[in-house]
Amino acid sequence: MIKGANAFVPTVPLRIAVRSGLDVAALLLTEKGRVRGDGDIVFHGAPAHSSGAVRLLGEENGTVWLEAGLTAVEEEIVRVLVVGSTESGAMRDVYGLSVEAFAPDGTSVARYEVTEAGGETAMVLAELYRRAGGWKFRAVGQGYVNGLAGLVTDHGVDVADEPPTPTHATPVQAPLQGPVPFQAPVQAAPVQDSVPFQVPAAGPAPFQVPAAGPAPAPFQVPPAPAPAMAPQPAPVQAAPGMPAPVQAEPDWSFGAVFEPYTQTGRDNDVITVDGLPPGPVVVELAIRGDGYTGLWPLTRFNKEGDTLVNSTEDDFQGRVLAHVPGNGRLRLQLKADGPWELRVLPLAAARRLTEEEFECRGPDVLLHTGGTADLALHYRGDDNLIVNLYELAGHDDPTSLPTDENVVNEIGKRRETVPLPEGPLIVHLEMADGPWRARLKRLQPHSGPQNGGGLANVTDIRRGQSGKSWWGRR
Repeated sequence: MIKGANAFVPTVPLRIAVRSGLDVAALLLTEKGRVRGDGDIVFHGAPAHSSGAVRLLGEENGTVWLEAGLTAVEEEIVRVLVVGSTESGAMRDVYGLSVEAFAPDGTSVARYEVTEAGGETAMVLAELYRRAGGWKFRAVGQGYVNGLAGLVTDHGVDVADEPPTPTHATPVQAPLQGPVPFQAPVQAAPVQDSVPFQVPAAGPAPFQVPAAGPAPAPFQVPPAPAPAMAPQPAPVQAAPGMPAPVQAEPDWSFGAVFEPYTQTGRDNDVITVDGLPPGPVVVELAIRGDGYTGLWPLTRFNKEGDTLVNSTEDDFQGRVLAHVPGNGRLRLQLKADGPWELRVLPLAAARRLTEEEFECRGPDVLLHTGGTADLALHYRGDDNLIVNLYELAGHDDPTSLPTDENVVNEIGKRRETVPLPEGPLIVHLEMADGPWRARLKRLQPHSGPQNGGGLANVTDIRRGQSGKSWWGRR
């Protein structure tokens, strides 16, 4: 699998192998994306969940094994995160980092090799989540530069203030009430008619579940890693949302600058945002769910305008261009199946293109501010890839965009190299249902002032929703 991909797995007890050499934990989350308490985190100090559904089995030759009995997961739990963290160094220094799920007969049902790790020290490697009456496995690869403490805090875990004591916590065994999948035998003959877990040829032998002991110790984050490497921005994945918008930077002067607007909801809806400055904006949408996703602007007659999103991608996420009319009211018709988050951002919050390669998925809005360059795109989706350019040099009306130039309109996996003129330039990946990578090649210095719509003064133009000030250029 690649980062962001997902697939159904059988609803059976699974063995999960995490390679190599990480501290591993599992978080059991409700629909709110949070644990119910410290009991919903499985780690070295509490290696078995009280339900018996998730167990930390042990480690051999650098591989840590988890057991996830999907049939035993409580109804309130909708996601199980598989988490890894380093004791020293960064995730990018972990050789052969991967997570793999096996069925009871030893068949591999999902595998994700993590190749995008950076300076982060903790990461959500993968997750098991409920979908359509079954379970799916998703390759997540979401890193945290603030370590395991930041990761678990984001999911509702109360981290102890004091570091762990040097004494070793005694592992515990899950309660024996009810069926406990994959209970390791304790010096006994194998049970008749049971299907023994077959470890793959390269894998370790099955583990004995640790013997019973005292109550689990409260969750403690391991000591911070040695400051040998400076943390770098970690790649993130929306689940269910998208990363926080980039702060507006002085290299981009086209369009209004305002405080981002955020709204969350579920299923089909109409979103209304008042008090926006007229002109082009970025609309960011993230949905957790299967099925069709559609997004359209609504005219003043409440008719659907040109399609912004038309996707059958599971767990859609992406950014598209939209236009705010002169009255400052943006209305959007959304068709979705599942919880969603929608944000309206200024153009200046879009990602800058540089010579450093980055990976995303879904449609996006990118900005080019340098001289002439070649845009290298590697698209790994199966559907349409449509890329349009908006050349802003000499365009001084911030309430509109110039006519776009279509530079890519293809279907399926492919590599493209697109020659770019000097900035300021908007690169709009209008359709891109799937993962892709992008970077600039042969970037030249800019030949002169970057005047595309440059409007120097920033003024408070109106009061927006919730009494917030919206800022624009005049």
